[in-house]
Amino acid sequence: MSASQESQVHFRRRTVVAAVGAVGVAAALTACGGSQDQEGSDSARVADEGDGADGAGGVLARTADIPEGGGVVFADQGVVVTQPTAGTFKAFSSKCTHQGCAVKGIADGVINCPCHNSTFDAATGEATGGPATLPLPEKQIRVEGDSITLV
Repeated sequence: MSASQESQVHFRRRTVVAAVGAVGVAAALTACGGSQDQEGSDSARVADEGDGADGAGGVLARTADIPEGGGVVFADQGVVVTQPTAGTFKAFSSKCTHQGCAVKGIADGVINCPCHNSTFDAATGEATGGPATLPLPEKQIRVEGDSITLV
């Protein structure tokens, strides 16, 4: 093999290795990305910025927006608000205590983390399954009339 042929062989190998690496990175980023799909459970959703969720001091949600037995994740504020029983509202950090993924689904009194299937009690925030062992930290909210505000 001449020097020019050897150079071309190394270049081709580098190109292949670089391409495989780029595909691997793209696949990893796709797998780690959150889904904007909100189908599935009628008792859980993720709030968008357009929902009027102002965060601390402003109205986070209306009581009618939080389904009984379910809840809503307010991603921008890092909080999940649940209504475990009629008229009882709770708020917790929306970050899973296992590896910090955002929780997504809330149904039948259970908050679910889609990353590693950890589950939390919607009334207490306690870890009930999966790799997470610590509870979701409680957040302070105030319910006045039909408004829920983050304190």
